Amino acid sequence: MLRTLPVLLCLLMLGSARVVAGGEVYDRFPDVIDPAGRYVIYSHGLIVEGDDPRPVSPEFGVYDFPAVVRALAAGGGFHLIAHHRPKNTVPEAYAEMLDGWVRRLLAAKVAPGRITLVGFSRGGQITALASSRLASAGINTAILAACSKGDLVQVPPIVLGGHLLSVYETTDVMGSCATLAGWSRLASFEEIAISTGKKHGAFYRPLPGWAGPLRAWIEKTNR
Repeated sequence: MLRTLPVLLCLLMLGSARVVAGGEVYDRFPDVIDPAGRYVIYSHGLIVEGDDPRPVSPEFGVYDFPAVVRALAAGGGFHLIAHHRPKNTVPEAYAEMLDGWVRRLLAAKVAPGRITLVGFSRGGQITALASSRLASAGINTAILAACSKGDLVQVPPIVLGGHLLSVYETTDVMGSCATLAGWSRLASFEEIAISTGKKHGAFYRPLPGWAGPLRAWIEKTNR
């Protein structure tokens, strides 16, 4: 049975968190939908798939999933869904599930502009797959370090709608999403390049260089 995680209960599942004003944190899709609410769904990177919320990469160190969740939820104002995917998740199947979650929100009369999908790396690829299925709905999408040569390699090509934010690290192999944005049908496109020297690991922890601008963009577009 799907269950909600108020932020205080999230202390047990994802580590300590701040109380979110006007929103809750969930580890899966909520049982009760707030039609007037704002919703953000965060999809983590590949290394977190499995049982460990703080896995360690030999190259990039700890991926602190609970800390990222706390940073995204900081300041509140929206409901944050941060599901911990099982190991060996099939991206296409998970994207179909995200698509279903968004359609349930829309069916409950949540405004499309009040729904944002955010994903990093493999989570960014999954997010883009789901958002492409919802291109005509007008939801918001944020892709963190998931594009290569300006796009995501996919057949058929991914085409997005609504507002799009891309954030990438200049020392990472993943880069700009400008090509993807160019052939999408967007209300707006913003892109931020950060330079921490941490390569892909820049997004393993909620560094101010990307977490702050992401939160500001969500506040601006998810209305």
